[in-house]
Amino acid sequence: MRSSLVIFLSFVVALLLSVMPMPEPVDIGRPMWLAMVVAYWVMVLPHRVGLVAAWLAGLATDVLYGELFGQHALVMVLVAWLMLLLYQRIRRFPLWQQSLVMIPVLGLAQLLLLWLDSLAGSRPPTLLFLLPAPISAVLWPWVSSVLSALRRRFNVV
Repeated sequence: MRSSLVIFLSFVVALLLSVMPMPEPVDIGRPMWLAMVVAYWVMVLPHRVGLVAAWLAGLATDVLYGELFGQHALVMVLVAWLMLLLYQRIRRFPLWQQSLVMIPVLGLAQLLLLWLDSLAGSRPPTLLFLLPAPISAVLWPWVSSVLSALRRRFNVV
């Protein structure tokens, strides 16, 4: 029970970080907090956190942002699916190599979000839309380290 609460609270913190106010010039590069948390938990606990958890987290993001229902859910499922395909290899890598793998995973998520936004009629004006993927990859070692420390502290298995 306690381990499920740790996972749930990490999703809640990621959602809160996703909507935290930021200055306008910096907001374009807002890290993909929820995608990183989904990727981490799917990578280390694929038997507990999978596509359903990613879908629910994405739906929570859609409700929080007030955007097209299911848009972020589909993106989170893509991230979870890619991590499920790669987790056996990725979790053996050092953190800096995991960061390099996260660039295409999160980049594909951003491209899917761009495509869904353009279908909904609200396409961003520049390719700076892809900036959160490399920024999130740079932050990956710290996010992974914090979540690993929480996992060890509360014995989440």
